[in-house]
Amino acid sequence: MTKRSFAQFFKNPREWREDLVAVGGDFSVERLLYAYTHGIFPWSEDPIRWYCLDPRAIFDLNRVHFSKTVLRKVKQNRFRVSFNEAFPIVMQACAYREKDNTWITPGFIEGYKELHKQGWAHSVEVWNSENVLVGGVYGVAIGKFFAGESMFSFASDAGKIALYHLFAKLRESNFVLFDTQQLNHVTWQLGAYEIPKLSYLDRLERAVAEQTAWVIPPSHD
Repeated sequence: MTKRSFAQFFKNPREWREDLVAVGGDFSVERLLYAYTHGIFPWSEDPIRWYCLDPRAIFDLNRVHFSKTVLRKVKQNRFRVSFNEAFPIVMQACAYREKDNTWITPGFIEGYKELHKQGWAHSVEVWNSENVLVGGVYGVAIGKFFAGESMFSFASDAGKIALYHLFAKLRESNFVLFDTQQLNHVTWQLGAYEIPKLSYLDRLERAVAEQTAWVIPPSHD
């Protein structure tokens, strides 16, 4: 499909007042990239439902608040942290964490695996001393914009340790916008806050237009 076709498929988030902007379609790389660059993300399957929330929750990358406990664990180097070593497994672990309430279905995973292979989606992994994956986070990077999708922890604070290293990498790469879609207890504690949809779309337009280099290459799972 062309950009014009996608523009006809999705409601224009700047004009449409409802959060739901489309139903149907697929998880093709082209559709996902069009969606993310226009403030839209998928949140279900069969059928796929596409949303642009108002208000929108974001992080200021320079004002993230980690607890003293998390910071102490980071300094102690209890865990090995990697980027893009196990992207599909991170997605599967996020889905397992949610169990019956997950939106990360097999179709989601296949679509984002292809997004990852093409260099748009990334993961951070946290491994324990026995080299078992115990925490992680994944999301989508376009220009200087990052959309955080989901996080999991199978050991205390392991997911937050993954986030700590993700934020550090994004600051190092001069990213300017981190989208966390909506507030929950964890993101609120870490410092996420809400802004109006139109303000978010203005920031997004500038962020995706900027050039940056995600310095960690995707894996080829």
